[in-house]
Amino acid sequence: MELFEMKQEALNLGKQLESVKQKKLEAAINPEESAVEKMQAYKEQETALQARFDTMQAAIKEKETVQKARLNTVPKKAKTPEESYNNAFASMVKAKMSNKPISREVYQAFGEDALFDNDTTGGGNFLPKTVSSNIITTPAETNPLRDISTVTAITNLEIPRLTTSLDDDDFIADGEDAKELKAKGELVSFSRNKFKVGVGISETVLMGSNASITNYVQAKLQDAFITKERNVAFATNPTKENEKHMSFYDDSVGIKKVSGKDLREGIFKAIADLPDAYRQNATIVMSYMDYIEMLDGLANNSTTLYSAQPEQVLGKPVVFTDAAVKPIVGNFAFSQYNYDLPIFFDQDKNIIKGVNSFVVTAYFDHQILMANAFRIVDADSNGGSGK
Repeated sequence: MELFEMKQEALNLGKQLESVKQKKLEAAINPEESAVEKMQAYKEQETALQARFDTMQAAIKEKETVQKARLNTVPKKAKTPEESYNNAFASMVKAKMSNKPISREVYQAFGEDALFDNDTTGGGNFLPKTVSSNIITTPAETNPLRDISTVTAITNLEIPRLTTSLDDDDFIADGEDAKELKAKGELVSFSRNKFKVGVGISETVLMGSNASITNYVQAKLQDAFITKERNVAFATNPTKENEKHMSFYDDSVGIKKVSGKDLREGIFKAIADLPDAYRQNATIVMSYMDYIEMLDGLANNSTTLYSAQPEQVLGKPVVFTDAAVKPIVGNFAFSQYNYDLPIFFDQDKNIIKGVNSFVVTAYFDHQILMANAFRIVDADSNGGSGK
């Protein structure tokens, strides 16, 4: 007999038992002589039904125990690494948004149990390195320098400006590289420049699936990080003193400006003006509008140039970004971003707007390792296209 059939039979027996008990009670209060015989008969029926009911209940309990044991022996489907990451990240966000402590299990899920209790921020918690890396290295927004510059996440990073040397380096003794090394020093020390990113999180997001929370929060953080990177590198007039050295366009960096009778000639002159060591792996970073306006001046009603690859037109790989107000030509291996981990996070609420924010504080720096590796095409000083 199946379990559901046994439970149905027990239910029927239970109803019969209650009915007999009621009839026995009615016979007990009946003054007629025949009622005594009826009461005795109902009593015997009650005893029999009670025995059957108890037997059925015992059988049901035994069968349920067997079925539960079978279920427990069936191995649970193992979670994929992505599911484990999403669950841990979502748990971290939910805990922080409700001002609850982050459990050890969350850090263990990232394989970073040593970071647990390592809260020296006075109110925030360190993001696990796994999370920090994902936020830093897989942006949804675009910063074209990501593909050609170097991005690292090393605490207290120091690197040499030039990574190669010879026993006899007189060949740079009087060159621009030597002057720059003498002026700036042979080591580049990356500094800690703090910035905060707040992601607005609604209740509907928090009530969603763990995968949705993870994807939403990380995508917004990545967008903000990448936007900050792009803004500091192409700032035309940085107002913060600690960000001036991060911009290609700031005069304090000392990148040489080259011009020509038009934008195309200015770019060619900039490429030619680069030392051989940098010219070989040079890339042109410019806005798409500048490129199209340059083609308009060259095409002379012909569509041939428009179908050609930018590298065929200018002789070097071209990367487009609207942030480049003036074309930059150079070896972008000498442009490096560094995040000084650990990144930590906190929670904030705008009471007036009713928005909860997941706030991340990060420290990063952008260093132009060698200004001599770059040239700026100063389009404003010639008759060519420019902004």
